[in-house]
Amino acid sequence: MRIRLVTGLTLCRLLSMSQAGAKPMNFYVSPQGNDSWSGMLASPNRQKTDGPFATLERARDAIRQLKRQGKLPEGGVTVYLRAGLYTLGDTFVLNAEDSGTAEAPVRYSAYRHEKVRLTGGRRIGDGKPVTAPSVLAQLPPEARDKVRCYNLRAQGIRDDGQMRRRGFGLPATIPAGLELFYAGKPMPLAQYPNEGWLTISSVPAGQQGGRFTCSDPRLKRWVQAKDLWVHGYWTWDWADSYEKVASVNPEAGEVVTVEPHGVYGYTPGKRFRVLNLLEELDTPGEWYLDRDTGILYFYPPDDGSRELMVSLLEAPLVTLNGVSHLKIQGITFEGCRGTGVEIHGGRRVVIAGCTFRNIGTVGVIINGGTEHKVVSCNLMALGDGGVQVSGGDRNTLTPCKHEILNCLFTRFNRWSRTYRPAALVGGVGVRVAHNLMYDAPHTAILLGGNDHLIEYNEIHHVCTETGDAGAFYMGRDLTQRGTVIRYNYFHDIGRKLQGEGFLDVMAVYLDDYTCGITVFGNVFYRAGRAVMIGGGRDNTVENNIFVQCEPSVHVDARGLGWASFWFDGRDNTLMDRLKAVPYQSPPWSERYPELVNILNDEPAVPKGNKIVRNISVGGRWIDLYDNLNEQIVTIRDNLTEGDAGVEITPQGIRLRKDSPAFKIGFQSIPIEKIGLYRDQYRRVTGKHSVERD
Repeated sequence: MRIRLVTGLTLCRLLSMSQAGAKPMNFYVSPQGNDSWSGMLASPNRQKTDGPFATLERARDAIRQLKRQGKLPEGGVTVYLRAGLYTLGDTFVLNAEDSGTAEAPVRYSAYRHEKVRLTGGRRIGDGKPVTAPSVLAQLPPEARDKVRCYNLRAQGIRDDGQMRRRGFGLPATIPAGLELFYAGKPMPLAQYPNEGWLTISSVPAGQQGGRFTCSDPRLKRWVQAKDLWVHGYWTWDWADSYEKVASVNPEAGEVVTVEPHGVYGYTPGKRFRVLNLLEELDTPGEWYLDRDTGILYFYPPDDGSRELMVSLLEAPLVTLNGVSHLKIQGITFEGCRGTGVEIHGGRRVVIAGCTFRNIGTVGVIINGGTEHKVVSCNLMALGDGGVQVSGGDRNTLTPCKHEILNCLFTRFNRWSRTYRPAALVGGVGVRVAHNLMYDAPHTAILLGGNDHLIEYNEIHHVCTETGDAGAFYMGRDLTQRGTVIRYNYFHDIGRKLQGEGFLDVMAVYLDDYTCGITVFGNVFYRAGRAVMIGGGRDNTVENNIFVQCEPSVHVDARGLGWASFWFDGRDNTLMDRLKAVPYQSPPWSERYPELVNILNDEPAVPKGNKIVRNISVGGRWIDLYDNLNEQIVTIRDNLTEGDAGVEITPQGIRLRKDSPAFKIGFQSIPIEKIGLYRDQYRRVTGKHSVERD
């Protein structure tokens, strides 16, 4: 009877609040709530007869009921989440019917900056010392009295997931297996070596034979290992993959993998590591799960008393399908095997002031729709990338107007190490601005499509584990034009690998015939081979400051030499992508007139590139390859010798007001605007190292 009375009272309140001109309305959700209550009180009343809801689904359904009774109140509806841990056994789904309007938006928000955590995982209880003789025999002697075991089956956890092949060329949304998080941080699977890499000695069956040898005597310990995996850069230092091991032959030092084997095959001299071994659980933080018994073994980095959580949910934590005018604010998303939030279609969804951490794959995916924003969020310790965003229409060059603003990205590809960037951008008309991106083995921004704007970002210490890589990367398409890269600060980016082949790292990598890109007003400090134009046309590098780069600018004509296959019919990738868009008809012919007759204008020759009004100090200025000269590439008004007025101080880079660059038309760079900024969601920004005089 009490439930019925409360439900009736709720309905009366909904009816009264839904009248035209009513004030904004609030619902509340709490771990101490009850879905039979009204949801209109922030805390339970003294009698425990009314208070907040217990679940997001109940709050969502209350808003649906409100809409069925009439339009939303002016100013909209807010669902406030009280502090605590909300464990999701399935995806929280919002559909078009859950939309707000411009005048009455819907919001899901943490209550008064309280700490709200949405997780797809489960806390697990205290562990016990290892006593089983067979397990102790497998553990390294130095770890036997330090490792603790946790019976997941006894705690009701039966879904261990599985390790899957992942990496270069595979979808970023392949769910991770069960992961372990301690004190809010991901713990590493037991692996060998703990630091550095093993090296492939030989490939007895050839590069594609699915087997390789290694001279390390440690292989003898792994013969009985269950569910053994290897991770490596098998042929190229920009392509990694995880492969399941079929067998280990210690006498021959041979490892055989399960088909389809390592990406690009196995190559002598290349690097790899072995993981998921109880036999190598020898370092604080490492763990191993025996999927046959459900026993998890963990070597705590301290006394082991802090929160221990395992990930369970493979589906997204939250999915929005066709939703418009909705905001999610101030919530931490964590502890799942799949993605954090997915947005499909819709208009003006805002993800603001949220934290995405300990996610198995990608933090946020935006697919289609218009004017969505991810703003002032922190994205860290992600498995396969930060934010994937695409939208608009390339045939009509209609922009989607999505934005990634004022976000911090760090350690955003701890599983797949290559081509899992902080921001993966596609479609038309995305803006990526005022973000801080750092600490990653490969690319920070990976871009395709047209007419994007990349501005006011600070990017540093990326591409730390790879070669022939770029902090910003795009390539292999004559048609992906119109993007502007301006007012960014790239620093401490450079070659980390030694060996044969091209292993340089670029700050802005316009690879394999990228065309029509503007690089304007950026600061490059110790930024490797800073701007690379790899054969493309109609690119402009203007008004940038380069300090201690090697070189500042690179331009080549690869299509006239080693990459002539793009144009002589041996590889049709460029031509197929050209034919896929209406480049000879409006609006393409009007927006990119240089593209209309490109096939009749020596397409392999990098015409139309302009390198003008840049400052380059220290390091090396420019590399021109393949007999290029200033008759083909416009190079003028660059200040590369003498005192350019650039100063390197303990606080960063400064350009003096009396710099002679201003006399040749150099424009001031708005350095003070670069990087994160304070707003209602972000109260601490950190500092970049560029200063204005």
